[in-house]
Amino acid sequence: MAATMDASSQLPNGDVKQNGDGEPLAKKIKTEDAKGDGDGKGKAPGLPPLTKEQQEAVTKAKKYAMEQSIKSVLVKQTIAHQQQQMTNLQIAAQRQRALALMCRIYVGSIYYELREDTLKQAFSPFGPIKNIDLSWDPLTMKHKGYAFIEYEIPEAAQLALEQMNGVMLGGRNIKVGRPSNMASAQPIVDQLVEEAKHYNRIYVSSVHPDLAADDIKSVFEAFGKIKSCELAPDAVTGKHKGYGFLEYEKPQSAQDAIASMNLFDLGGQYLRVGKAVTPPKHALNPQLQISSPAGPGGLPPAAAVAAAAATAKITALEAVASTAAVVSGVQPGLLSQSMPGQPGLSIPAPGLVQLPQPVMASSAPGLITGVTPMKPAATTTSTAGPANLSNEEQRKKVEDDLPQTLGQQENLSISGSNARHMVMQKLLRKSESNVMILRNMVGIEDLDDELEGEVTDECGKYGQVNRVIIYQERQGEEENADVIVKIFVEFSESFEAERGVQALNGRWFGGRKVSAELYDQLKFDSQDLSG
Repeated sequence: MAATMDASSQLPNGDVKQNGDGEPLAKKIKTEDAKGDGDGKGKAPGLPPLTKEQQEAVTKAKKYAMEQSIKSVLVKQTIAHQQQQMTNLQIAAQRQRALALMCRIYVGSIYYELREDTLKQAFSPFGPIKNIDLSWDPLTMKHKGYAFIEYEIPEAAQLALEQMNGVMLGGRNIKVGRPSNMASAQPIVDQLVEEAKHYNRIYVSSVHPDLAADDIKSVFEAFGKIKSCELAPDAVTGKHKGYGFLEYEKPQSAQDAIASMNLFDLGGQYLRVGKAVTPPKHALNPQLQISSPAGPGGLPPAAAVAAAAATAKITALEAVASTAAVVSGVQPGLLSQSMPGQPGLSIPAPGLVQLPQPVMASSAPGLITGVTPMKPAATTTSTAGPANLSNEEQRKKVEDDLPQTLGQQENLSISGSNARHMVMQKLLRKSESNVMILRNMVGIEDLDDELEGEVTDECGKYGQVNRVIIYQERQGEEENADVIVKIFVEFSESFEAERGVQALNGRWFGGRKVSAELYDQLKFDSQDLSG
């Protein structure tokens, strides 16, 4: 810089520029530069130094800006945390709803004489039941042929669905499936089932109340090393609720235990064993990936020995109880009518409950049709026959006195040759029906007060019509389920009903093709219109 200034300070004639004091200008500039470099405080021109008050104000401003920045970050973190908590709560609520739906099953095609106690007796071996909703019809004072059973845990419902579908109960093969609203939570259900596959857990129910967790563990540890064995405690009785979970170290052990121990008689009760369909409560996000190869059946000797020891323990306890019962005057033979898995519970009506051993699992159907009647059947009196009125009245009296239910038939007593003759005639004659059922004749939107009269007039061409029943049948539990209309026409004679079927079947009525056929007379007489 000094060299530059020296060169620029020279005039064209060689003289050096001077200031007013006569001092060369370049020399003065060098002196000022040396002074500026010496004090080490070179300041930019035009910026005066900050006063003490100004420096304090700048420090406070920096501190305030830092505080506001920290507050902003904290607010963002709080909002993100709250949003995450809300998401977790929503997910938890969805999972709880899915678990609640997994605890429910639908039971259809129930015999009209069965009651809730019979259903509870048949389905309780799979786990504790919270509620049985057997839908009743206030008009007929009978149930509608279907019910919803809610268990305490999903595994009990799954096991009942697998093993009770198609079982004969009260003379009918019941239908067991999932409720229709199960589809709304199916993604969450699938997620829970997938998480459960990461654990080698099995579900065991119908455990004798006098058996402890150690007894169950001694029986099941023959299939492999058990990580945990827990029976659900009952706070009321101080014992367990009759079910529990076992977790093996290896998946093969769980498969072998299910294949071998399901329906195994342990202490006088048939165990129900199945795969756990939900993950444990303490681990909802498992990371372990396992395979599930199929395991062979067969009971290992060690399991047989342990099972025998547990059974001996129960037998000894029951022997003491039987001795006390005999002393008190109770007949031990009364316990022989109990159901498998429920000792001491007698079947209410012989022949109504038939549980095969073992019950066979089959695929679960969808929702079975429920019935909702539109109005009760009109009571009418049939006309008497032409000649020999006393004989006709006697014949009807004998037929009316014949048993209609299975329980009445088993206790039937026949006295007199005439009564015996009438019974044999009814048993040997062909199945005849005076009832015709019309399907797809009208829709729910076509129902009005004049329909019954129109059907009576039309069917009166083929014989004497005793009564007409217009019946609405809902095809599901939900409110928006489809409703079909059945029309039952009862004639005086069976040949009149046959004539009506031949004339009306396949005919078109209001743009609909009518389906007409004979309806089972026994079902109609027992007010069972679900066929």
